[in-house]
Amino acid sequence: MGGNAPKGFLTDQCASMKRALEACMPTTVHRWCIWHIMKKIPSKLNGYKGHADIEQEMSQVIWNSHSKDSFDRNWNDFLLNFGLADNKWLSVYVWVYYADLYEHRHIWVPIYLDHHFWAGMRSTQRSESMHSFFNKYITQNSSFIQFVKQYDNCLRSREQAERESDAADFHTVIPCATKSSIEAQFQDAYTHAKFREVQAQLRGYSVYEVGEQVSSSIFNKFVVTYDSVAAKVKCQCLLFESRGILCRHALSVLSFEQVSQVSPRYILERWSKKVKRRHTHIKSSHDEPLMEPRSKRFDQLVFRSQNICEFASESEELTAILHRAYDNVIAEMESLKAKRKGTSSLSHENANLESVNELQSTPRIRTRGRPKNRLGSKLDKQITNATKKKKTRVLSEVKVMFFKFVAIEFIFLVNSLANV
Repeated sequence: MGGNAPKGFLTDQCASMKRALEACMPTTVHRWCIWHIMKKIPSKLNGYKGHADIEQEMSQVIWNSHSKDSFDRNWNDFLLNFGLADNKWLSVYVWVYYADLYEHRHIWVPIYLDHHFWAGMRSTQRSESMHSFFNKYITQNSSFIQFVKQYDNCLRSREQAERESDAADFHTVIPCATKSSIEAQFQDAYTHAKFREVQAQLRGYSVYEVGEQVSSSIFNKFVVTYDSVAAKVKCQCLLFESRGILCRHALSVLSFEQVSQVSPRYILERWSKKVKRRHTHIKSSHDEPLMEPRSKRFDQLVFRSQNICEFASESEELTAILHRAYDNVIAEMESLKAKRKGTSSLSHENANLESVNELQSTPRIRTRGRPKNRLGSKLDKQITNATKKKKTRVLSEVKVMFFKFVAIEFIFLVNSLANV
C-alpha cells in the first residue's frame, strides 16, 4: 500500500474487525457487506405475517432512498406501517440493545456511502469469487511445495486471461447502441467490459424527462446539477462518485444541453483500454528464477522512460527529438540482436542453475488442539479388535455353511442322475 491506509474496507458484520479498523485505520471508510445483511432478512422476519411484503418494502427503502433524510423518513414509515417499531433488529430506538441495523446505517446503507469511490463493490462476494478461482488450483490438503507451484500457475492463468482481454479490446469493436457522440467517445476509450456498463446507462437515459422542475409526483425525481462553464455534471444518485460511470440521469441532461463530448474528468484512466498494467510483466520466482533480473531491468526502464516522456511532451520540438532517438535506439538494438542470433537473448547474470535450491515441503508437525482423530484408549482398541474377530468368525461360518449347502446340492444332483 506504499505506507498508506486503504481508502475503503469491506467486511461482514464483525464487531471485532470494526473496532480494529477504527483503531488502526481511522481515515479508512469501513463498509459492511450489504449482501450478508439482505441475506439475513428472511430468517429475521420469517415469523411475521406477510413477511414477503415486509422484505420487499425494506428493499425499496434501502435501494430507492436518494438522500439521508429520505432514508430516515422512509425507514420510520416502514416500521410504523408494518408494526416493527419494537423489532430488536430493525428498531430506530437506541435504548434497544440490539438496535443494530439502524444505528450503524452509516456503514451499510448505500446513500450514506456512495459519495465515496468503491469501483462498484458493495459486497464481499468479489473476494469469495476469488476464493473459488484459487480453489481450482489449491486444496486444503495441498503441501507447501504444491501451493507455491500452483500459485504460480494461478498467476500465469490470470495474466493470460488479461492478455486475451486486452487483445479483444484493441482488435474488436462493440457497436454503439445509439447515435450519441458521447457513446462513441467512451467506445474509443474504455475496455469492452466497462463500455458495456456505460451502454446500459445510455440505453436508459431516453426514458427520462429533463426540466427545471417535474410537476407530477408519480415520477422519481433525480436532481442533476450541470455547470456548462466548468463542464461539470453531478447527479443525486451518486453513480459516478461511487462507481466511476456517468448515470443515465446525467447523460439525459448532457443530451438535453446538446453536449457532444464529456469532460476528460469523467473518463477514468483505470477503465481505459490503453492502460499498461505493470503486474503483467512480473514473472514466477519459482518456475523461472532467471527472469527476476529482467523484471528489475524492465521496472528501471519504465521509470526512466516515463520521466523522459513527460519532459518531451512539453513541446513538439522535444517530442520530435525523442522520436528520432527512439528510431536510432531501436535500429541499434535490432542490429545487436541480429549479431547474437542463435544465442539466448536473456542475460543470465552469471547465474548457475545448479546453485538454485530446490524448494522442499516443510516437515509435518503436530498442531495445537485436539487432533481430528482421537487417540483410542486401551479399552477402545480391545473392543475394536474383538469386533473385527467376531466379524471374521461370522464370515467364516457363513462360508462353511455355503460350501456345505453346495456339497449337499451336488450329492443330490449326482444321486438323481444315477437313478435316471
